[in-house]
Amino acid sequence: MQNELNTAIRAAIEAGSEIIKIYSDPNADFKIEQKADNSPLTIADKKSNEIILSFLNQTPYPVLSEEGKSIDYSIRESWEKLWIVDPLDGTKEFIKRNGEFTVNIALVINGVPELGVIYVPVKRTLYYGLTGYGAYKIENIDAKPENLSAENLRQFAIQLPIKREKRPFTVVASRSHLSPETASFIADLQQKHPDLVTTSIGSSIKICLVSEGNADIYPRFAPTMEWDTAAGHAIARAAGKEIYHTDRQTPISYNKDNLLNPWFIVE
Repeated sequence: MQNELNTAIRAAIEAGSEIIKIYSDPNADFKIEQKADNSPLTIADKKSNEIILSFLNQTPYPVLSEEGKSIDYSIRESWEKLWIVDPLDGTKEFIKRNGEFTVNIALVINGVPELGVIYVPVKRTLYYGLTGYGAYKIENIDAKPENLSAENLRQFAIQLPIKREKRPFTVVASRSHLSPETASFIADLQQKHPDLVTTSIGSSIKICLVSEGNADIYPRFAPTMEWDTAAGHAIARAAGKEIYHTDRQTPISYNKDNLLNPWFIVE
């Protein structure tokens, strides 16, 4: 799946470049709309989606995108392989201008995320992972399009997880969506880990922090959708981590009838 990985990397970085143009323009009108679930949608979400589709539509696999058309399960259930995309994960963070937003692209095979790319446009940080290939992180990426392949990038990349010096037990939590149930779970963890520290951050960066070894666990007892987690899940799996149901044994799956994720724990 090297070709698919290369396509996803190029798509994510091109989309991220377009997002930054809008984000960095002091006169930009984000053209914020409210979707049916009251979550915000901006012109950046739409532009990013268009760019990503221009790449992924050249592959044999269908695309399920947060900003795409709703696709009935009677059609999707026959899809053994599909792309799952969030063209701008962390729209609330984008609107707040705190930089904590990402571009997420995953390739899911029989319900399992096997390939994932997450790009953090403000920091120009790229995470990518593929089953059997490993997970990698590159900071301050500044490559020409023709060099944007996983193999070319690997010489600059750090393989995940990164070996760290001893640190406190670290929980990562949502900046905008910390539920009472999540807070209670963290309080229980504090009983076992008196040195526990909590890091709050937006978007799929939370999954990346666990994947790279900067956090130990990310509990999420609040609603998320498949496109919020698929890319991060693939990277986590490639780094030897997993996203479980709250039983901490059963991995969550994708392309379900209902695209809402169950509550989950990344560790």
